[in-house]
Formats: sequence, structure tokens, C-alpha cells
Amino acid sequence: MTEQEKRQEAVALQFNPASNAAPKVIAKGKGKIAENILEQAKLHDVPIQEDPSLVQLLGQLDLNQSIPEELYQAVAEVFAFIYRLDKTYDTFKK
Repeated sequence: MTEQEKRQEAVALQFNPASNAAPKVIAKGKGKIAENILEQAKLHDVPIQEDPSLVQLLGQLDLNQSIPEELYQAVAEVFAFIYRLDKTYDTFKK
């Protein structure tokens, strides 16, 4: 199977640091649903990180399920990536 023949997959996470809870899955899907998730992220300037193995793991979770402790490190890396993007964006806005 070529790369283009693989169905696109996406998972959206939400994190509210004030709640002291782990990030949770708020959307997930394959194919057209994944495309819609990515389109919405772009429309709302939500950073996108591509990590197929992490998406595969997160895709096994239910909607509104908090990520398990075993995935904290991997998800922390995603949030660090987003934080760096936000800092870079803020620098260019000034």
C-alpha cells in the first residue's frame, strides 16, 4: 500500500491546565472525518503535529477519555511543540 492509499487519521486533544486533569480526546476519525478535524484546526489556528504512531495510540481511546499515564511523555512532547510554536508566533507578531 502506498502512502497516498493509506487513510488519513487525526485525533484532537483538549487540555485545561487549571483543571489539573490530563488532556482528553475531543475528536478523532479517519478519512473524511480526519480531513474535517484538520480543516477545523487550520481554520481556528490550532497547531497541528504529525505523529502517526501517537495518533494510532490516541485513536484507541474513547471520546472525552483522558489520556492514560503511559502516554503523558509523548503528549507532553506535543504540547511542548505547540508551546514553542506559540512563542515563535508571538515573537513575529510584535
